[in-house]
Amino acid sequence: MLTPAEVRGLDQSLGRQPTAQILRWAWERFGPRAAIGTSFQGAGLVMMHLAKLNRLPFPVFTLDTGLLFPETVALKRRLEEFFEFPIETLEPDLTVAEQADIHGPELWTRNPDLCCTIRKVLPLRDKLCDLDCWITGLRRQQSATRADIGVVELYAFDEASGRDIVKLNPMAQWTRDEVWNYLRQHRIPYNPLHDRGYRSIGCQPCTTLAAPDANERAGRWTGFNKVECGIHTFLPKKLDFQI
Repeated sequence: MLTPAEVRGLDQSLGRQPTAQILRWAWERFGPRAAIGTSFQGAGLVMMHLAKLNRLPFPVFTLDTGLLFPETVALKRRLEEFFEFPIETLEPDLTVAEQADIHGPELWTRNPDLCCTIRKVLPLRDKLCDLDCWITGLRRQQSATRADIGVVELYAFDEASGRDIVKLNPMAQWTRDEVWNYLRQHRIPYNPLHDRGYRSIGCQPCTTLAAPDANERAGRWTGFNKVECGIHTFLPKKLDFQI
């Protein structure tokens, strides 16, 4: 596994490379122990296309919370046909009904952090047990909480065993316009909810319409002091970056 010093050097060198080259490095270093995680936002779709275009057969996975928009569920099938590779679905241990029996109905209206932990964070953690490198579509332009992300980051995954995991953000420097220009140029299927005014699309109960000039994460968890679901914040980072 990489040391913090190696990660700092890689972040500086790979941060100046095109996204395809960053992905190639990950495949050469980790092979199928690196996987792309996606919620089918624009950047993830671009990254999947670049991986296929460059013959980098990364496994791809997504989280199905049981609370997704029908359009999101349908998009997964369209993307599998378009890219001609399977997208693994990760599901929580509890169904929505079982969660309601234990925690009460509509937990997301009372404790969205706990709901996200049950339906997103725990399934993701189980998946990361099988990986050395988690590839995401995070971009610095998306929000203040993501403005300082590195291209290559190192996180402590299991402190008891000392196991770390590399988190790769190959799209970190892309702008929203660059993402959407790429999607349209290559005619990649995307979530039609974007055309109806949704900026960022998550679970149906916690996603609302947002103004066209709003923050890219606007419309999520309205009424709560919450901007992240937790999948990008539950692991302790081992190296801070100054962008």
